Amino acid sequence: MPPTPVTPADAAALLQTRDTLGIPLGPGQPPSLLAALGQRTDWEDLRVAGALLAVGTELFSRPGVHYLSGFFGPFERALRDQGANISFAPADFRRFAPLLEKSPPRVMVTAAAPPDADGWCSLSLHAGGTIAALRAAGADPDRLLVVETSDRFPRTFGAPPEHRHALHVDEIDVLVAGELGPIALPEAPAGDVDEAIAAHARRFIADGATLQTGIGSIPSAIATRLAQDEGGGYGLHTEMFTDGCMRLHEAGKVTNRKGHLDGVSVTTFAFGSQELYDWLHDNRDVAFLPVEHVNAPEVIARNAGMVTINGALAVDIHGQVVADTIDGGQFSGIGGAEDFIAGPGTSLAQRALLCLPSTTTVGGEVRSRIVPWFGPGAVITTPRHQVDVVITEHGAAELEGLTVHQRGLALAEIAAPAFRDELREAAERASKGRSPVI
Repeated sequence: MPPTPVTPADAAALLQTRDTLGIPLGPGQPPSLLAALGQRTDWEDLRVAGALLAVGTELFSRPGVHYLSGFFGPFERALRDQGANISFAPADFRRFAPLLEKSPPRVMVTAAAPPDADGWCSLSLHAGGTIAALRAAGADPDRLLVVETSDRFPRTFGAPPEHRHALHVDEIDVLVAGELGPIALPEAPAGDVDEAIAAHARRFIADGATLQTGIGSIPSAIATRLAQDEGGGYGLHTEMFTDGCMRLHEAGKVTNRKGHLDGVSVTTFAFGSQELYDWLHDNRDVAFLPVEHVNAPEVIARNAGMVTINGALAVDIHGQVVADTIDGGQFSGIGGAEDFIAGPGTSLAQRALLCLPSTTTVGGEVRSRIVPWFGPGAVITTPRHQVDVVITEHGAAELEGLTVHQRGLALAEIAAPAFRDELREAAERASKGRSPVI
């Protein structure tokens, strides 16, 4: 017998004052339920595992609540700065599933589209690393599976029979009648630096390439350029589906003849504008699959002409990349960055592009993002031996196969002119396997 829908407050009351809760990443989070949980003030020890908060709730500011996040976003950074009990767990996105299996929360929750005529609730904007954990909770009489449905969440699809992107009402313990929809993420406008980076990246993208793009103004500028330029025949195999991906579809540039799951764009979650969410509703051109499949390097490498496009915060002359911390403090997370660099690394026909502006301004001082070496406390996201191409507004440095000396010289050429001499000097010191550090 399918469960009778209950209010968010009724569902929130089912959690114990000492309990464990698992939530999906970002757009898979149930907004009405989390808001209702935030209204409770009786928590003694509620431990929540999740990543990239995308809902407004007072829950994580309450005494007695500890939030373990696998990816920091603006909400996590604000909570940390306000003194909330929040911790960061370094993990690739595809490791979220085994971590949930290792320490299964008693309560698993998710957002979903309303049940269809056959009782299937599409998991909407998020497949990610929680599908197995959701089903396991629903099958265990000692645990709870709570699903919040709202017609504001688009109905999307997977790649059945292996990857059915839905839960059946018979699997669900508690069905919540929600009214809120996913948070809309405004697209960052592209500036002159972004456009220059996009122009340099464009020459690495041939017709028929399979693309992965991340979030932000630079990937958006690249996608816009591809949508407007001549050429096309692209495939999409990307962790996150964005407005830029939608624009490529709308421009007729996507054919998905990529050699793996042909005919559909492959993703594991979508995050963007309300326009994107409306476009995804009932759209079978996009398949949502679990992250352990989408982000597996060996799966990524199966795609024809794979080109991955990601960002970085800083690079040293060895080619080491810092992408998720600033001065040692957590800024974002690892996500799929490593997987989408490792996947293309097994073939010379595939490329992994890391894009970043050459400088940043801190306290009124202009600093180079390409540095001779990283200082104490730096946290490396990507090791030097996996890095292929680094792109700034000044050009592209192809690092694969170069010595440290050659890497330093190549990176100096794409740094801001004021910092090039010190980078060249460091590269000279690093020749023949020596250290660049003075």
